[in-house]
Amino acid sequence: MAYTVSKLTDYSETALGKAAAECIRACTEESAAVRNDAGLKAFRDRWLGRKSGVLTQINDLWLKAAPKDAKRETGIRVNELKTRIQELVDEAQVGGLEAGATAEQRVDISLPGIRRPIGAEHPIVKTANDMVRIFQKLGYSVAEGPVVETDYYNFEALNFPPNHPARDTQDTLFIAGQQGKPQRERLLLRTHTSPVQIRTMEKMRPPIRIVIPGTVHRNDPPDASHSPMFYQIEGLAVDTSITFGDLKGTLDHAMKEFFGSSVKTSFRPSFFPFTEPSAEMFVSCFICGGSGRRGNDPCRPCKQTGWIEILGCGMVDPNVFEFVKHNGYDPKKVSGFAFGMGADRIALLKYGVDDLQLFFNGDVRFLEQFA
Repeated sequence: MAYTVSKLTDYSETALGKAAAECIRACTEESAAVRNDAGLKAFRDRWLGRKSGVLTQINDLWLKAAPKDAKRETGIRVNELKTRIQELVDEAQVGGLEAGATAEQRVDISLPGIRRPIGAEHPIVKTANDMVRIFQKLGYSVAEGPVVETDYYNFEALNFPPNHPARDTQDTLFIAGQQGKPQRERLLLRTHTSPVQIRTMEKMRPPIRIVIPGTVHRNDPPDASHSPMFYQIEGLAVDTSITFGDLKGTLDHAMKEFFGSSVKTSFRPSFFPFTEPSAEMFVSCFICGGSGRRGNDPCRPCKQTGWIEILGCGMVDPNVFEFVKHNGYDPKKVSGFAFGMGADRIALLKYGVDDLQLFFNGDVRFLEQFA
């Protein structure tokens, strides 16, 4: 028979204790019968319901109806009863869930917790960060810019005038639907991080020293040495009286820091529209030591030459400064140098990987080798 709250006529300590014991006994018996979520809800509502729950009835029929001289003792007894009934409801909730759970759903709290594996930097990101840190130690700041650029920042302001043949070598990916705009405002995916150089010079007056890591895009089919998306690291230094000797010294120090102090550097003439003079920098092969051979076998990374091409560089062309002349970059007063390298290519050489696509396939078995 279900428990019902009776109105008290005797408020003695003995009568209160007997009534409370009967209430707890009834609650204990009902809690033991809980077997599922529906039963648990009915049990909780019956005992803890705000409008007609057993505890609400006890408060009305016992405490509020108690004589003045019995109020204190009755209040203490009712509070103890509330605490105990709340405990029984909580125990019924845990017991009911365990009773209705399958073996797979039960939790063994004695087992050790699940350890989340600790991740690591992607080898290309790690390579880029290592190179950036070298230039940060030299006083360079890190600069960033948008990947979707305008023709003006990607080409025109970098001394690539419209119809310049050097634009074709960039294999640019253009955003569709731009034909109605003036050419300099048309959007594209940046082909190098050089636009950040112009954007930074527009915001900051000389002297500046910045290094620019980031992704760039070109219409290259993916193969062992090419990808339509790759990482670049560029640098720019502008001040008064900067010479090509400063460029050579800076890059020679950076390569020795990255590849080891025994590495030698070599500069050979080249052409880039935004630098004059321009050069390509080679480092002595850090795999074969510059000999061109690995034991009795030819050294493949340097193609038996003993040298590996690592980056392009040069003195900033005065025509580039003309676009930011209004911000203190008068080509008659300042000079500077710029350089750019592919973090992907450096990572290939550093880790001895022969296929660039391995870095982008997302195969954890391959990537965890570099963690």
